[in-house]
Amino acid sequence: MASIATNLVVVVTMLVAAVAVADSNMLQDVCAADLSNAVKVNGYTCKDSTQITPEDFYFKGLASIAATNTSTGAVVTGANVEKIPGLNTLGLSMSRIDYAPNGLNPPHVHPRASEIIFVLEGQLYVGFVTTTGKLIAKYINKGEVFVFPRGLLHFQKNIAKSAPASVIAAFDSQFPGTQSLVASLFGALPEDILVQSFQIKPKQVNKIKTRYVKK
Repeated sequence: MASIATNLVVVVTMLVAAVAVADSNMLQDVCAADLSNAVKVNGYTCKDSTQITPEDFYFKGLASIAATNTSTGAVVTGANVEKIPGLNTLGLSMSRIDYAPNGLNPPHVHPRASEIIFVLEGQLYVGFVTTTGKLIAKYINKGEVFVFPRGLLHFQKNIAKSAPASVIAAFDSQFPGTQSLVASLFGALPEDILVQSFQIKPKQVNKIKTRYVKK
């Protein structure tokens, strides 16, 4: 009886493991996102396979340098599932980031993806902060690569005072999400929480909040 019970436990364990692994595999060739469908089940529903076109797998938005006349001197052009429906269920996406001289992609996190960047032009100072507060940072140049682990606070800054810079970023998610540190804190949190957290005066908090609170 003991051996039967032991074998039964082994069989059940194997079945559970098999189911867990099976769900991570695609069940069809492609699942181009139906962006018009209001139903969302941890992503997008699939288009009817007869309605899929080459345009579902194509995007030319990373070919051109974006205007960098933003408040931080950097702009991100995403190539995620919202731009390329064919990425749905594939677990990958890309972005192009362009920087004006001295431009900064401010501290932010991607809650659903790790990121790897490849420098197209320029020299940048990049880094991330571990959960123990350690800064891992480095100067990188054209043709070089740097990795930001999933969910960790990170940034990129163009250190040139007169030349622009650009990178291509890749993610292991069709829609990695981006949460900006400053915009999230001062755009959403109440004044008293910010005053106590940063140990600054309400007047200073309100001055910063006016830049980020949505009208």
